[in-house]
Amino acid sequence: MQRRKFTSALVSGLGLGGLAGLPAHAADVSEGDAALGVRAALERGAASAVGLLGKSGGFLDNPKVRIPLPGFLNDAAKFAKMAGQQKRVDELVTAMNRAAEAAVPESRALLTSAVKSMSVEDARNIITGGDNSVTKFFAAKTRESLGVKFLPIVTKATEKVSLADKYNALAGKVAGLGLLKKEDANIQQYVTGKTLDGLYLMIGEEERKIRQDPIGTGSAILKKVFGGLK
Repeated sequence: MQRRKFTSALVSGLGLGGLAGLPAHAADVSEGDAALGVRAALERGAASAVGLLGKSGGFLDNPKVRIPLPGFLNDAAKFAKMAGQQKRVDELVTAMNRAAEAAVPESRALLTSAVKSMSVEDARNIITGGDNSVTKFFAAKTRESLGVKFLPIVTKATEKVSLADKYNALAGKVAGLGLLKKEDANIQQYVTGKTLDGLYLMIGEEERKIRQDPIGTGSAILKKVFGGLK
């Protein structure tokens, strides 16, 4: 009964003008299809992002999400390399990105839970919210909880590199001088934040593909629900 209330309310909004600017095509979408289409978009975006990032090279070899040293310290690393410390700097950057790759697979359960808990208002925002509405949905529902889940994984991966502790010590001093954001002064927290940014960015990439070419997804339900929104 609760599911029927959800889908009925969603389709009522779609067909009777509750969602301003929505094409007439949407009125032809059944209540079941509307719910299935939104969930399919969410699940596809999440699965694609996790699959791309949660593997060796997922972050390190992808310039869109590769995690560098932050701001001032990235510039300082150039001098460290000139001083013969290139190997150690490279090891730290590699460890940061490997940590992100190790953490991402742990997001599957929470992303799936977010999809299952989607409300009527969430669905409306996703259908009419533009190219990044799915990204916004996941960020709002999961960023805090995923941050808690990712942090110990990132910490375990980065503490294997001796330069990580030195980074934290130096970053703390640099942040105290106003040359680095406080949230970037701890390598584990910095990498956790960048991991989340990369995850949501790649979810957004998949979302844009669905909206731009729903037919190309090969999914009949995505074509039916999103095909008339272009």
